[in-house]
Amino acid sequence: MNWKRAALALALALGAAGCSEKPAATSGDPDNTWVQPLGEPNADKWEISTGYSNGAPFDCTWSADSVRFTEKQMDLTLTKKESGVEGAEYKTRDTYHYGTYQVRMKAAKNTGIVSSFFVYTGPSFGTPWDEVDIEFLGKDPTKVQLNYYTNGIGGHEKLVDLGYDASEEFHTYAFEWKPDAIRWFVDDKLVHTATTDLPVTPAKIMMNLWNGTGVDGWLGPYDGASPITASYEWVKFTPYEEAKK
Repeated sequence: MNWKRAALALALALGAAGCSEKPAATSGDPDNTWVQPLGEPNADKWEISTGYSNGAPFDCTWSADSVRFTEKQMDLTLTKKESGVEGAEYKTRDTYHYGTYQVRMKAAKNTGIVSSFFVYTGPSFGTPWDEVDIEFLGKDPTKVQLNYYTNGIGGHEKLVDLGYDASEEFHTYAFEWKPDAIRWFVDDKLVHTATTDLPVTPAKIMMNLWNGTGVDGWLGPYDGASPITASYEWVKFTPYEEAKK
């Protein structure tokens, strides 16, 4: 049994045991689905951002020390040090295209920060800036912000009331990215759909935790609280096969 099949078997077992939410509905190809449990690193498929800063509106430097793996989950931690703030980011080495992207996570809570699950590609990778986002603004984790960018143009933010505090327990979040629509799900419930000016470029799957600068109106001011942690149990991807539509 290879690691992909083993990971999928583990995720199915977790679901049967009641430890995982039902995946969002998808028109993808289940035969090519893969699941990545995040209790331990997978350096062949994933990499840790470290030793550099994205610049504004990010006010931190990515650090490998801020990404930690336990038996059951990956923790991304934001830490304030004398030299500055160290944030955390984990991303795939490869890019992925249309399909259903899912994560089981617990968001971070604090003013001035963001914890996230998204796909991204841009000029640093030699491509247009295309992105699909699930973001939690730490100032109010009873809501999730959904957004997307196409060739660098965003402005599609949608705040969704969750009915719970996303920093208190794990939930499953997903988006289905197809040529004609992006659909976002919370615990298998459809919460938002976008159909205009959609991104088209294959992108990396990413998770990060960071504090902002110059965006207090959006995030609120970061107050220096440290450490702050967001936790992730697994990521699942089901590619969309248009030929099987």
